[in-house]
Amino acid sequence: MKKLLAEIRSCRECEKHLELGPNPIIAASTASRIVIIGQAPGRIVHQTNIPWNDKSGDTLRSWLGVDKPTFYDPKIFALIPMGFCYPGKGKSGDLPPRPECAPLWHERLLKAMKEVQLILLIGQYAQNYYLGEATKDNLTDTVKNFKRYLPLYLPLPHPSPRNNIWRAKNKWFDAEVLPVLKKQLTGILSPLA
Repeated sequence: MKKLLAEIRSCRECEKHLELGPNPIIAASTASRIVIIGQAPGRIVHQTNIPWNDKSGDTLRSWLGVDKPTFYDPKIFALIPMGFCYPGKGKSGDLPPRPECAPLWHERLLKAMKEVQLILLIGQYAQNYYLGEATKDNLTDTVKNFKRYLPLYLPLPHPSPRNNIWRAKNKWFDAEVLPVLKKQLTGILSPLA
């Protein structure tokens, strides 16, 4: 795994497309139990080299009911984006994750992690890639049908502050999905305590 992580961190596959240059951000170990597959690092994460080191990460940790030391323990959580580098700014937020990363690295990473019990698919890019034709017509319907993808996958919306409007319109997410998410995590984390 150390060799694989070093390869990923030195990747320059899509360098010419990255306005701030390559800086692959990842955290994982062979012992990781829960894999969080997000979109791509934002500008703050690119600058600090710490995955989910922003308001989205604060919201995600709140959803999970875990503190920062637990969240950043690679023996517990693997933090793997669809695109490993900050893709740059678009007209309405960050650009989509670069398409090269997931096919290049994800399969090798997941094969190296033998203890994985749950994969959280955050946002449409991760859901479309991993659930394929099993995804529904839109993110809302995919997340609403989350039980269909368990026990391995659990689709979630992105925890960005930009999605506060979505959460306000979809109160079932906090009432139905988050309790199941926390129960799943408790079942995985309790034996490790």
